[in-house]
Amino acid sequence: MVMTTKTNKGETMNKKQIMYNKIQKHGDNLKAIFNLNIDSVKLCKQLLRLENKAHRLAENYCNGITENIESETDKIIDKVKKILNTNEVFFNGDPRGYALKLCDQFSKDKIIHKDWGGYGIIAPDFREFI
Repeated sequence: MVMTTKTNKGETMNKKQIMYNKIQKHGDNLKAIFNLNIDSVKLCKQLLRLENKAHRLAENYCNGITENIESETDKIIDKVKKILNTNEVFFNGDPRGYALKLCDQFSKDKIIHKDWGGYGIIAPDFREFI
C-alpha cells in the first residue's frame, strides 16, 4: 500500500514525490541564497555526498579514530565552500546532528532548513522526514 498525502492544491502525492519536492525546494533555496547556476537536484546530491563523508568522520572521531580527521574535514569544507562560493560553512563534530552547517548569523534571515540552534543545514537528508 502506498501512502499518499494531499497538497495545498488538492493534488495527491506519495511520500517519495514529497521527498523529491523538498529536495528540489532546498536546492532552489540554496541557489537563490548563493546565486548559483546549477541544477537544484544535482547540487543537493553533491552536498549530501559531502555531508555523508563528513558525518562518518564525526562518528569515527567519537569512536576514537582521530588520524587525518582535521585534514579530511578541511578538504570537505573546502569543497563545500567552493560549491557554494561562501566562507560561512563549518564542520560540526557532534555525530548526533548534521556535520556541515552554515553559521547561525548568516542563516538567521535566510529561507533554509535549520537545526534547533538556528544553524543552516547544508544537506539535510529528506528521507528522515517521510
